[in-house]
Amino acid sequence: MQEPLLEGIGFTLKYLGMTLVEKPKGEDMAANAIRRIIAMARVGAKKFQKVILTVSPRGISLQDAETKEMIECVSIYRISYCTTDKLQNKVFAYVAQSQQSGALECHAFLSPKKKIAQAVTLTVAQAFQVALDHWEAAQAGSVQEQSHPECTLESNKPGSTSEPSPVPTGSTPFKHHFEDDDDDEEDDDLDEAFSGLCLPHTRRQLVHHALTTELGPTWRAPDTAG
Repeated sequence: MQEPLLEGIGFTLKYLGMTLVEKPKGEDMAANAIRRIIAMARVGAKKFQKVILTVSPRGISLQDAETKEMIECVSIYRISYCTTDKLQNKVFAYVAQSQQSGALECHAFLSPKKKIAQAVTLTVAQAFQVALDHWEAAQAGSVQEQSHPECTLESNKPGSTSEPSPVPTGSTPFKHHFEDDDDDEEDDDLDEAFSGLCLPHTRRQLVHHALTTELGPTWRAPDTAG
């Protein structure tokens, strides 16, 4: 899994929108943010942008699926939370700190089916773990070994400027709760799936990840032209 992940694993999704949040993580926070995003999207009644969301140990990149234009690169260090929504289980969302303003932003995406949303969330968690492993290996080695071709590592612990709470030794950098669901689901049309997002659902949450930002590499996105 690590080799394709290092190069980046892409998912084609529809971007629903963004809203500001006050907390870096939390299931209730994310659920409320997703509801706000859906409400705003329905009011706007516009065609949703199809994007290619690529996950790697450096972070998440967003690219327009039609024009191939790079929209945004989000450092894995800035991502504090990702989830597949409990009720709207085709919706994947992540919370990240804006590099420009420092505000916490929740971004939501609609997938064709819930298993894809689940796969995105799992992939982000795996990317975080790989990045953390690289960072810890660099800290254990010499100064000369602190660079990795996939990650730009710093000698200081990432996040030290924001004075985060330390993570106890041996603790996992994310929480993983997974529930098997053997029911196969048809690949619903994205627009049809979205039209039912505000209807009540009884299915339980498939995947939930709380990612901490105390550990992990700082991603310096390469300069892009155009």
